[in-house]
Amino acid sequence: MGVQRQLEDCERLADRKGWLIVEQFVDDDLSAWSGKHRPEYARCLEALDSGLFDGLLVYDLDRLHRQPRELEDFIVLCEQRGLTNVASVSGDIDLTTADGQFQARILGAVAKKESDDKSRRIRRKHEELAAAGKVSGGGSRPYGYEPDKRTIRASEAAIVRECARRFLAGESIRAIASDLNERQISTVSGGSWSPQTLRRRLASARIAGQREHRGEVVASAEGPGIISPTDSTRIRAKRADPERRSNRSARRYLLTRLLKCGLCGEYLVARPRSGGQRRYACAAGPGLSGCGHLYLTADEAERWLLDACFYRLDTPELAAALAGANRDPEAERWQQEADDAQAQLEELAVAYGQREITMGEYRAARQPIEQRRTAARKQLAKATRITILDGYVGNAAALRADWDALDLTRQHAIVAAVVDHVSVAPGRRGYNRFDESRLRPFWRL
Repeated sequence: MGVQRQLEDCERLADRKGWLIVEQFVDDDLSAWSGKHRPEYARCLEALDSGLFDGLLVYDLDRLHRQPRELEDFIVLCEQRGLTNVASVSGDIDLTTADGQFQARILGAVAKKESDDKSRRIRRKHEELAAAGKVSGGGSRPYGYEPDKRTIRASEAAIVRECARRFLAGESIRAIASDLNERQISTVSGGSWSPQTLRRRLASARIAGQREHRGEVVASAEGPGIISPTDSTRIRAKRADPERRSNRSARRYLLTRLLKCGLCGEYLVARPRSGGQRRYACAAGPGLSGCGHLYLTADEAERWLLDACFYRLDTPELAAALAGANRDPEAERWQQEADDAQAQLEELAVAYGQREITMGEYRAARQPIEQRRTAARKQLAKATRITILDGYVGNAAALRADWDALDLTRQHAIVAAVVDHVSVAPGRRGYNRFDESRLRPFWRL
């Protein structure tokens, strides 16, 4: 029933009782059952506690409370303030008497049971729709699809494919979102892209033609996908990569988590001088486990290692190693493992949707499969990291030409694809110039 109709019924009841309405409290679209904060309800309690009114009129008591704990608190407050005039369209209740409180508790328990039953039916319906791969719910259309949520919108699908390709190539979500905004490519709502919005879009199973429920892929979707399930798996694996940088501050240091102290083995961190000169340091202090005895000027170290990476890209050794990596069955094995686990989860969801197994059986079977899939995705992320070097192996000149146009996150990913880490030895006493002999790279390829 609409809020306006409820207000009109309450106003008519107030006229019949001869009550003067001094204030209205309306929490529209906020269910008392949901447990979410209701600002108008909170304001009502404050007004009651302050003595602003001596009577309360509601459409129905279960519109005021559907959580028994809220009702008990409300009863205590009414007793403390002597509020006896609590009326509703469905009948009056005196919450200061034992009989009135008993009646209110019964009504509250019935309303809670009805809400629980309704919620359970809705959850069950969504689970069945998901297991069948069907679209459910309202809301706006997903980016890349028409309002029917099944037909691909070609112009937007091209943007989704571009973003997926750039992310898999090592470009950061933040940089891609900024580029979309600079090109005035808007979201479905017509607004700007935020990193969070773009991250959700790329991580969505829907763009791969898969149906997702509560964060898990459970079936094939009704409509076609925009990207391949393999690329979708790689995107999810990349996001799950434990070595992937997760903090949101802008990267300013190319060699973050690539330099290790030659004294204690800890990673060097960014520690600029007071004058602003960029510098790496083995930092000690609260929350830090470094020795505090080693420093390295950032500019010279980054130039040296970058030149070394450019040189290595043109070496036959790297080409041979990369060719071997591409032939290495590890990546294919982990991809197959992830795909097999995903197929098992989809079969399991179908079995549950057709009521062949119980919810307990479904959950018990799902857990080990999900663990296997997660482990495979992490290994896949490591095995496929080298794809960012496509087009640059044996062609370092092309990378040099492109370098300044790449965002710093992608530059870091390229360097990290070539070198595992660099061990930094202590500086020589009295030697104030950059000393490349302090740096010992350990190559990935």
